[in-house]
Amino acid sequence: MRKPQNRREFAVIASMIENAREHTFRKVNEELVFLYYGVGKIVSEKVNTGKWGDNTVGDLADYIQQRFPGSRSFNRRGLYRMKQFYEVYSSSDFFKPLATPLKAYFSDNKQNTIVSAVPTQLGQKRKTKKVSALPTQIDRLDVMRQKLLATMLCKVTWSNHLELISRTKTPEEKFFYLLYCIKEKWSMRDLRRQLKTGYFERTMIRAKQKTKQLPGRKNGRKKEVIIPDHIFKDPYVFEFLDLPEGYNEKDLEQAMVKNIQKFILEIGKGFTYLGNQFRIQVGNKDYRTDLLFYNRDLQCLVLFELKMEEFDPGHIGKMNFYLESLDRDEKRPHEKDSIGVLLCKGKDSEVVEYALARNTSPAIIAEYETKLIPKNLLAAKLHQLITQFSRKR
Repeated sequence: MRKPQNRREFAVIASMIENAREHTFRKVNEELVFLYYGVGKIVSEKVNTGKWGDNTVGDLADYIQQRFPGSRSFNRRGLYRMKQFYEVYSSSDFFKPLATPLKAYFSDNKQNTIVSAVPTQLGQKRKTKKVSALPTQIDRLDVMRQKLLATMLCKVTWSNHLELISRTKTPEEKFFYLLYCIKEKWSMRDLRRQLKTGYFERTMIRAKQKTKQLPGRKNGRKKEVIIPDHIFKDPYVFEFLDLPEGYNEKDLEQAMVKNIQKFILEIGKGFTYLGNQFRIQVGNKDYRTDLLFYNRDLQCLVLFELKMEEFDPGHIGKMNFYLESLDRDEKRPHEKDSIGVLLCKGKDSEVVEYALARNTSPAIIAEYETKLIPKNLLAAKLHQLITQFSRKR
């Protein structure tokens, strides 16, 4: 095949095609989610008031198959999933614990002040109506439902909704994963892995451990570096590495580099990979770091150092040395202080607290696992931390 001479012009057209396809997919998904929510609403109201029984739902599925052959989503099981979808995201039990985060989310999505009304009849054309700035107590919940549907639910694929309905329990957990599906554009496979590895529990554990403030410096003086809750986790799970028996640190690093896309999915898509064995030159000596990234949200370099053993206070000195070199020689004027993450096979929290008490560089000590951690263990640890946090307050 002859190579095209006008690659740049062709690439522009290819980009236009790709953008149009993505836009079309988003619009199709949006319409489907609105449709499934509306159908679920009807089925829920009919079944819960006793007007329809299981046989009637089966008859509806058969009727739809006759009218629209090949509509696989509208079998009996699919209709009940739509019913469940509507009931989960229309219940006051979902909105009550999320009052503050939902208010913040809706505020950030002000362009959606006009929300689509949920169709009340099959086949009814969706209309739009303006939401009152001061809704009454009676219609406040309905307004919240419509905002949620128009600004969040319609941005998540139906396959991901099915995963969330069946694999999450609390409103907080559902809201967390909905946000990440939108922000990170997770596929069903991505979401399924994050659910399996307890992404929500691990992120919340890190947040409850009060790691948002890290030591740092400004003009030679100590200052606090504010870190958003969701940036780092503890522990990290690298079940995809497929390591050999008796592996060493070099094997661990090479396995991470080989699976760099999966590694980035685990640490977060805000990270850009800059390389491994990054060379640092100080004086007449060369030093090699493990894995170097740049974080777009934090606007700084993030260095991941791998340890095969439990955390030792001596690890901090070497990490500080690397961070100092990165800040002096690699950091750009507009960037913030570099952050170091020590990934260890274990840690004693009291030892970590003592080791970091007088540390002046922003460093995080986190554990990692090469096998899946049972979610019930993560949930128990999170519950323990929440209980401790509540007592202190």
